[in-house]
Amino acid sequence: MNQQHYRVVISYNGSDYFGWQDLGDGGEKPTVQFEVLQALRKISKYAQCVVTGASRTDAGVHALGQVAKFSTPLQIDPTMLQLGMNSLLPDTIRIRECVTCTPDFNPNKQCVSKTYRYYFSIDEIGSPLLRDIVAHVPLVSANENANLDDALHGIERMKVACAAFIGQHDFCDFSASDGSEKSTVRTLLKLDLQKSDSAEFGGEIYSIEITGNGFLRHMVRYIVAALFEVGREKITVGVIEEAFVNPRQGKLSSKAKSRGLHLVRIDY
Repeated sequence: MNQQHYRVVISYNGSDYFGWQDLGDGGEKPTVQFEVLQALRKISKYAQCVVTGASRTDAGVHALGQVAKFSTPLQIDPTMLQLGMNSLLPDTIRIRECVTCTPDFNPNKQCVSKTYRYYFSIDEIGSPLLRDIVAHVPLVSANENANLDDALHGIERMKVACAAFIGQHDFCDFSASDGSEKSTVRTLLKLDLQKSDSAEFGGEIYSIEITGNGFLRHMVRYIVAALFEVGREKITVGVIEEAFVNPRQGKLSSKAKSRGLHLVRIDY
């Protein structure tokens, strides 16, 4: 039976999932890919279907623009497929776009860049309303008699440090590389820190947007965590630059929490 192929853009709240990739345990540990595949198989009357994604987001990581390819023997209009999938998926997952594509479309290998955004709050007390999508990261300790101005100085230090990551570098010390990669060299095209337009929620909420031609495992979270350490004056920009000159000397920080990380866009 001939397979039909569709290119889709998926949005999801990753709080309840063990990442994107199906773990092969029958959904015992729920993943986004597993839920999407089950919905596609149901629409396809349980025929053989394949779902492949562009990015293996970690447990707890969210997505606005995950890209995937559906392969199914079902011949159906893309709009009707989108509506049917959204009627079956949990409300934490939605198909935002659906179009037909060629059989050779590969959502991972053919992408030219990926953009992530990390949202965080520097408020002394974090918001329970935002806890799943915005990481609470105070840059100063409550017992240091510090105020908001001190935290804002930390933000300015972080903005300066962003430039150190731009360009082509060996990101071994900013990843959880297991040695399976042919190279740990990647190119960052953009790294920008801005205050988030979320006044309706109150507080000091910021976002770090990062675009690159590819990312190693946990790479974004280690970069973000290193920037937090700069904001806290635990490390300097010079330490980051030295990590690129002499890699494989050890991590500069632990990785940032997953809950603030969002896969925003994948370009082709």
